[in-house]
Amino acid sequence: MSGVTSGPMPGATALRSRIEEVFAADGVLSRAAPYTPRQGQLDMATAIGETITTGGVLVVEAGTGVGKTFAYLVPALLSGERVLLSTATKTLQDQLFGRDLPGLLQALGLPLRTALLKGRASYLCLHRMERARWDVDLGDRAALLALASVEQWSRTTHSGDLAELPDLDERSPLIPLVTSTRDNCLGAQCPQFRNCHVNLARREALAADVVVVNHHLVFADLAVRESGVAELLPTVRIAIFDEAHQLNEIGVQFLGLQLGTGQLLDFARDTLAAGLQQARGLVDWQHVVARLEHATRELRLLAGQRGANTARINWTGAAPDGLPEAEWRDALQSVCDSLRHAAEALAMVSELSPDFVRLHERALVWMERSQGFLAAGDAGAVRWLDVGGAQLRLMASPLDIADAVQARLLGTGEAAAAKSWVFTSATLGDDAQLRWFTESCGLVGARTLRVDSPFDYATQAALYVPDDIARPADPGHSAQVAAFAAQAVQRLRGRTMVLTTTLRALRTIGDALKSHFEASGGIEVLVQGQWPKRRLMARFRQGNADGQPGCVLVASASFWEGVDIPGDALQLVIIDKLPFPPPNDPLVEARAQRAESQGKKPFMDYFVPEAAVALKQGAGRLIRRESDRGVLVVCDTRLTKMGYGRRLRAALPPMKLLTTQAEFQQSLDALRGPDEEALPTRPSTTAALWP
Repeated sequence: MSGVTSGPMPGATALRSRIEEVFAADGVLSRAAPYTPRQGQLDMATAIGETITTGGVLVVEAGTGVGKTFAYLVPALLSGERVLLSTATKTLQDQLFGRDLPGLLQALGLPLRTALLKGRASYLCLHRMERARWDVDLGDRAALLALASVEQWSRTTHSGDLAELPDLDERSPLIPLVTSTRDNCLGAQCPQFRNCHVNLARREALAADVVVVNHHLVFADLAVRESGVAELLPTVRIAIFDEAHQLNEIGVQFLGLQLGTGQLLDFARDTLAAGLQQARGLVDWQHVVARLEHATRELRLLAGQRGANTARINWTGAAPDGLPEAEWRDALQSVCDSLRHAAEALAMVSELSPDFVRLHERALVWMERSQGFLAAGDAGAVRWLDVGGAQLRLMASPLDIADAVQARLLGTGEAAAAKSWVFTSATLGDDAQLRWFTESCGLVGARTLRVDSPFDYATQAALYVPDDIARPADPGHSAQVAAFAAQAVQRLRGRTMVLTTTLRALRTIGDALKSHFEASGGIEVLVQGQWPKRRLMARFRQGNADGQPGCVLVASASFWEGVDIPGDALQLVIIDKLPFPPPNDPLVEARAQRAESQGKKPFMDYFVPEAAVALKQGAGRLIRRESDRGVLVVCDTRLTKMGYGRRLRAALPPMKLLTTQAEFQQSLDALRGPDEEALPTRPSTTAALWP
């Protein structure tokens, strides 16, 4: 197979010619595999090539189907420069590194060395694996069998990447016991330092021509200079961020401060395990740990007085809103004192083992962090409590990442100006300047480009807004959405994804659909959380093949984006309501107040653009290939009856608008195969919306 000659960095004209050669109808890509040239893909690749040769920042919104992955990979690989590629999730990392890059490098005939770099929690820690059998939480047979499986795999793996273990549930409690964090890593003092998988991955990354990382890793490094990216960034001239729409929300998680009860309890567990194993009898470890655990749980119980098991509680004064100041400060001071007591105990035995040295350092860090939360908050940050189940996190973060990107990522000076930065996603805003993205990320002066999807949405997809469903604020809204979805799913024989904006709606709709179809049969109802996401997606993609019943998947949060289900497995996407940010969320409230202080209108200048981007992401699950067909339903009449609804509809692909229930039913009938019939209908158990 003929390739493209590699060599020194070509000039702008030469690089453009090589890009055009690759994407031509008879070019390299078409000779390697079935390929259809797309003008938008070539336009994007050409623009990236220009940015690579001149330096600077380019922001590209590339609609679904443009082929943005190859559009940025081709010019980057042809440049001959070292490249850093960052994407949103570890799953996308694995896809880019394991599938897209190798195939393209082979087609181009480029002998470039690639490397994959993830965070610590993705790699087996040999030292912690050896200690795991001492852990007090590892007592049941299933956990011991899982540990034995990991130990057997550890003898053959080269990378130590836990992704090599498909049977290891990503929610397994074993994972934190056999991986390290920045807090508990022993560094050069570790007895397994020479064989450390994290260090091996970093060495390979420093030696590679193309390195694939993720956004979490980049911002963790900007915050603490610990992940290895700090060593990489100065050595690359081209940095490309895919799925860039997630950068701001990921960034604020790392650029602020947090103190979590989960972190404190992990520290307590590690202290007890190390103490009993290596310094039994020298300290009353049970007492030290019990004191910290009691203070930690009392703090969580106090936060629970607000009556919320899953919520964000604003923290604008000396104590979080609704909590008694004196009791809150006493509880937090008790945590601080118990950490000081633990630090004193660990200092007594620190010479015995590097484990105790690191545990002592962790105690001092958490003690300082708790003291910081006892003090007044910074004027430029927002503070809140994040309450979820048994966990509590004290949070303080900036409102966006603009300053950090300018000062700590892009940098200043001649060397920084010569670098090329590309930020791309299918959804970066609802205006030509892509201000939703560029303003929050500090890229206001960047060059922007919007490349439309090549799909024929007018014939491939339709939009329907039912006019007989209660308004979203109505207590019966979710039940009516469930009834509507049940009838549609029966008519289409599955092939449906219901996306909700809240976990409460997820539970209500999921339970109602399960109740409905358990009685009638013929459909399997999948609900986010019942299985790991990987297993849910595998079952949903299978659809009704091999004699299986059809599927409906009810999901929220992460399923609004990054889910790719082409073909007939998904032909109907139902969104319960317009995805406006929750106004009582501390970050949302602070951002709205900032917009108002800047003379803007918070609703139109903040809430509507946020909803537009989220709506585009959810709608993007429907049409993934040129041959796909489907219907998008938004169960919120504000989309058609309110003035701002026109702006939100304009953000969606140009789908055909269905105006009556009869048109909607006919569209579903047309999606079924010629030999298929709708499932027999029965009255919904929630609300009768179907005649």
